[in-house]
Amino acid sequence: MKILFDFLPIVLFFGMFKYAEGHRDWAASTATDWLGFMVSGGLVGPAEAPVLLATMVVIVATLAQILWIKARGRKVDAMLWVSLSLVMVLGGATIYFHSESFIKWKPTVLYWVMGGALLLGQLVFKKNGIKSLLGAQMVLPDSVWRTVNFSWVGFFSVMGFLNLWVAFNF
Repeated sequence: MKILFDFLPIVLFFGMFKYAEGHRDWAASTATDWLGFMVSGGLVGPAEAPVLLATMVVIVATLAQILWIKARGRKVDAMLWVSLSLVMVLGGATIYFHSESFIKWKPTVLYWVMGGALLLGQLVFKKNGIKSLLGAQMVLPDSVWRTVNFSWVGFFSVMGFLNLWVAFNF
């Protein structure tokens, strides 16, 4: 169930994007009404309205996730805070500048932050992030933990580049 909760903002983003893409006039009118005060020029056209509405939905959904977790008295994961920060900054730039390029960078930056944290932890702080997460479930030699950690660093790096390639070519 947690995985559905974690992916809810993404599902809502794509749901709103697809709906708004099929109803561009409604999307332009709604985006101008809701976001006109935040966008450069104050007017949203039909071409950029779907991504701007979807971006606003993902920002609100991520904020709602954090509020829901806090209201239940639970601790918010660090990655959710990082995700919120990225979606606020890059989503805000997407809305203000009417450019979907900024929001397309969000997954890449998130992947690279995770990979960078694992790499810095291993090389600078001599802490293996993957071992910290999974060490209680399995016992492995330190050399294997290092290999697994560096494999995840490589995975996140490749995923960041793959996201950019897909985002800007398809």
